[in-house]
Amino acid sequence: MTVRTITAQEKEASASCSGTLTEEELLRRIDEVIAGRDKSDGVLIPALQAAQNLFGYLPESVLKHLSERLRIPYSEVAGVVSFYSFFSTVPRGDHLVRVCLGTACYVRGASEVLKAMKHTLGIEVGETTPDRRFSLEVGRCFGACGLAPVVMVDDTVHQRVKPAKVKELLARYQGQGEEA
Repeated sequence: MTVRTITAQEKEASASCSGTLTEEELLRRIDEVIAGRDKSDGVLIPALQAAQNLFGYLPESVLKHLSERLRIPYSEVAGVVSFYSFFSTVPRGDHLVRVCLGTACYVRGASEVLKAMKHTLGIEVGETTPDRRFSLEVGRCFGACGLAPVVMVDDTVHQRVKPAKVKELLARYQGQGEEA
């Protein structure tokens, strides 16, 4: 996926994700983002990004709306969402915890780190804690093999993570919301 600059409209739409807007109002904001773009190939991913920023995830109703609005088959929209790990069809927590299970991390004990994460958080991979503080996922390579095993919390890479230090690592994020 290519890196792109977020437009002022998308920033405003994202900033309004306070939970006070109705679904209809949020869908109108997505339509504004779409209207500001060329309808050529490549509009789907930015539209999905804007929608996820607004809703916090991509509910089925949003996927159907985008399918209709962009005149793209629903199966194609759902296929893109399921292909990219960035997108989620379930609500995520304030902090996304990703444990690398690539070869180097796995060999250096990442499976035990994952086991400790699951135990500490009380959830399985793909789930979110009941307080919506943390979501747990796995990755296949974060490009930091020399630092294995690696865990990412949001955009922060934690290196040489030991199972015994998982509680301490997660404690840094307790009490911190989305601004962390």
